[in-house]
Amino acid sequence: MNAFIVKEFYHVFRDKKSLLLLFGLPIVQIVLFGFALTNEIKNSKIAILDYSRDEASIQIIGRITASRYFELEKSLSHPHQLEASFKEGKIKMAMVIPANFNKELLHLHKAAIQIIADGSDPNTANTLTNYLTNIIQEYQVEISGGAVPGYRIQPEIRMLYNPQLKGAPNFVPGVMSLVLLLICVMMTSISIVREKELGTMEILLVSPFQPILVILSKAVPYLLLSLINLIVILLLSVFALELPINGSVLLLFAVSTLYIVTSLSLGLLISTVTASQQAAMLISLMGMMLPTMLFTGFMFPIENMPWPLQMISRIVPSRYYYVIVKAIMIKGLGLAYIWKETLILFGMTVFLLSVSLRKFRIRLE
Repeated sequence: MNAFIVKEFYHVFRDKKSLLLLFGLPIVQIVLFGFALTNEIKNSKIAILDYSRDEASIQIIGRITASRYFELEKSLSHPHQLEASFKEGKIKMAMVIPANFNKELLHLHKAAIQIIADGSDPNTANTLTNYLTNIIQEYQVEISGGAVPGYRIQPEIRMLYNPQLKGAPNFVPGVMSLVLLLICVMMTSISIVREKELGTMEILLVSPFQPILVILSKAVPYLLLSLINLIVILLLSVFALELPINGSVLLLFAVSTLYIVTSLSLGLLISTVTASQQAAMLISLMGMMLPTMLFTGFMFPIENMPWPLQMISRIVPSRYYYVIVKAIMIKGLGLAYIWKETLILFGMTVFLLSVSLRKFRIRLE
C-alpha cells in the first residue's frame, strides 16, 4: 500500500495543473473573500452640511472623518447641494447639523442631527446609518460623563463576537467549507477516473490488491495535502485577516480532518459513477460549487429560504462544517456545543464510504 501512496504523490507533484488547483485556489479564494467580497463597508463618501460650526459639531465631524467607515467627500454650504451630490453619485450619505447645535446640547440636553442616506441600496444605507449613529451615540455618552441625560431611554447596541461588524468572521469559515469540499471532491474523483482512462485500472482489478486499499491509497495523499491547505488558510486568516482562533486549535483540526474525509468520500462516490475526467470535474466542480455556496449559510441565510430548500440544505456537508468552524474559531466553543454537527458529518462519512465501496466492488465484478 505504501508503494501506491508514493505513486499517487508522484502523480500529484508531476501534474503542475493539479498543484496549481490544489494550492492556488484556496489562497486566491481566502484572499478574495476575505478582502474583496466582504459585507463590511469602508471609506464611504459622506457630505456634511454644518450650519452651526461650533465646538460640538467640529468634534463630531472629527470623529466621523477619523473613522475608517467614512471619508469626507465635501463640506456643503447650501441645502441645494445635497440633492445634487446624491444625483452625481459622489456620496452615499449626508449629515446636516442645525444652527446653535452646541448651545441646544448644553442648555436643553438634546439636539437633532439629520442623517440622509441613499435608499437605492437599502442594505448599504442601513449599515452606514448604523455606523454613523454609533459614532454620534459614543460622542453623546462621552460628553454626558457616561450618564443618560433626563429620562430618555437610550438603547445600548452590542454585537457579540464581532463588535466591529467585520466581514472576515463570516467569510473565512464559509471559504474553508467551500474550498476544502471542492478541492477534496474534485481531486479524488479525477484521480480514480484517470486510472480508468489510462487503462491502469484493469491492472489493479486483476491484482491481489484489496479494493479498500486501492481507495485508501488514493485518499491518503489528498488528505495530507488538504491538511496543508487548512494550515495555509488558518495562517492567512490569523495574520492577514486578523481573525484569531478563539477556541481549541486541536479540536478545529480534528473536526476539519473529519470534514476532509467526508469530502474525499464524496469524491470517491463520484468517481464510481463517471467514466471520464471531464465528467468527474464537471460534477465535482460545477455540480458541487453552487449547492455549497447556496446552502452553506455564509452567503444567504438558510432561515430565510423556503422550507423545501431548507430540507435540501440538510444533505450538504459544508452546512454543518460552517457551523462548527464559527463555533470554534469565532465563539471559542468546545465539543459540547458542536457534537450534533460532528455526529452528522461522521454519519455522512460512513454512508458515503459504504456506498463507494459497494459501487467499487460492483465494478470489480
